[in-house]
Amino acid sequence: MNQTRTFLLFALLAVAYFLFMAWEKDYGPHPPAPAVASSASAAAPASSDSVSVPTASGSAAVPGATSPAPGAAPAIANAPAKVAPSQQVTISTDVLRLTVDTRGGSIVRSELLDYPVTPRTKKNPDPAPIRLLDETPSHYFAAQDGLVSADGPAPDHRALFQAAQTSYTLAPGKDVLVVDLTWTDPSGLKVVKRYTLHRGSYVVDLDQQIDNGSAKAWNGNAYRQLQRVEPPAPHYSNFLARISDQSHYGFFGAAWYSPEHKFNKLAFDKFAKEPLHASATGGWVAMMQQYFVGAWIPKAGETDTFSTAVVNVGNTSRYLIRSVGPQISVAPGKQGDTSARLYVGPKLPDVLGATAPGFQLTIDYGMLKIFAVPLHWVLAKLDKLTGNWGVSIILLVLLINLATYKLTNAQYASAAKMRKLKPRMDALKERYGDDKQKMQQATMELYKKEKINPVAGCLPMLITIPIFYGLYYVLRDSVELRQAPFFGWIHDLSAADPYFVLPIIYAATMLIQQLLMPAATGMDPTQAKMMKFMPVIFAVIFLFFPAGLCLYYVVNGLCRLGQQWWVTKRYDAMDTKAKTA
Repeated sequence: MNQTRTFLLFALLAVAYFLFMAWEKDYGPHPPAPAVASSASAAAPASSDSVSVPTASGSAAVPGATSPAPGAAPAIANAPAKVAPSQQVTISTDVLRLTVDTRGGSIVRSELLDYPVTPRTKKNPDPAPIRLLDETPSHYFAAQDGLVSADGPAPDHRALFQAAQTSYTLAPGKDVLVVDLTWTDPSGLKVVKRYTLHRGSYVVDLDQQIDNGSAKAWNGNAYRQLQRVEPPAPHYSNFLARISDQSHYGFFGAAWYSPEHKFNKLAFDKFAKEPLHASATGGWVAMMQQYFVGAWIPKAGETDTFSTAVVNVGNTSRYLIRSVGPQISVAPGKQGDTSARLYVGPKLPDVLGATAPGFQLTIDYGMLKIFAVPLHWVLAKLDKLTGNWGVSIILLVLLINLATYKLTNAQYASAAKMRKLKPRMDALKERYGDDKQKMQQATMELYKKEKINPVAGCLPMLITIPIFYGLYYVLRDSVELRQAPFFGWIHDLSAADPYFVLPIIYAATMLIQQLLMPAATGMDPTQAKMMKFMPVIFAVIFLFFPAGLCLYYVVNGLCRLGQQWWVTKRYDAMDTKAKTA
């Protein structure tokens, strides 16, 4: 396999892969929104705004839902009813600002204070923080929880809670902030919903204490759910801006994990086709997007029922993933409790791994995680030393080139020898003309005589290709590289080079490498023309890639060019010395 064909194969694979992703995103099949709410367990009647889920035995009519048949499970409503107005409670720590609606005690907004929407600049030193949970209709995303009972009152995520104040802030010097919301029923049942936040943490602890002051036993279930809409497509000023936006290619949808079922994803267009209904112990349910994730994590060892649903609210479809806990029984005059954790924050590998088993899998490297995970680990270690992700990428290039030095040296040594053989190769071509079989046979004999390995040029490329795709996913999905500056004009290594300097430098590097490479004997004229345009083709391809990936290939290209020049110069000197001896 010669160097030319390898370059052509690499370009074809890269172009085909990214064109396919863009086509799939824009023109792939998208099922129509269902006319009614649906779930894995049962479809609700057309007039219902609820979804049936397995809970305690018996029958009940939950407010806002149609009554189930005798013996059926109670239903959890998904759309708020028209009731008395509620209050919004703001809870702030050093990294999170949450907004809780007393209607249901649900978290309807979360602002990640360390992650601005746009990079900080002199003109805009304090940009707005990213909202993960959001109550606005076009970007609706809420973390809801509640209790349901088949035979008694229970506060679901539409019940009206009471809060002592409308604003809570983590005080300086304190590490924990506790916020209580209270619901009471005329029967004597009282539920205290307690949110506990910790300094520097994106984990919110939820505890629900059930005080049964009624005259009969209370039986019910706790549930937690994430409900969101598919956000509208972003507006791009031009085609280049659209293609350069890497979030366009990332996974957006639901995910869940358990030791039994492992990690699974469900895109929004698959909710109606592949509904989830499964029992899981020690797992979690989540909604994923590029860089950030929201997830409910039940108590360790608890067996929950995971399910998904599509719910229509007006003309909008909301996608829901839910976890329903085991039955809770509280005798009259006794207390019961249930707990879970909510994560609303960035996809930081160490943080996710320490939060729950399998949670780090929400960093979606896909099939290439075997390459992406170690690459990210090395980059993270280098960043701790340098404090700059761009410098870390450069050091990664140097480490890879050091590890593959012998392979690339053999490649360039083979190329240098082939340059010296060009007159003899031209003579063979003139002698055998169009007899390709004899030409190939004579060429292989000449290679064998001169100890040239034509396959030597393929091995470095076989290493480069998986690194290319693995690093692409690292740069696209690693939140640490989001808005990470390098130097000069590059303010975000995860975005395209705004002035296309790096792609042009890489194209120039490729052009010089071509001049140092021997022309492949017997190359098809079409291939020869393609080879001449390769620098231009790669420059165009790299216009759309993250600047960090372009930086990797520019530095890698310069390293290879320097090594190629040195090897070529050495063989030229050896040849000159042999002729004068």
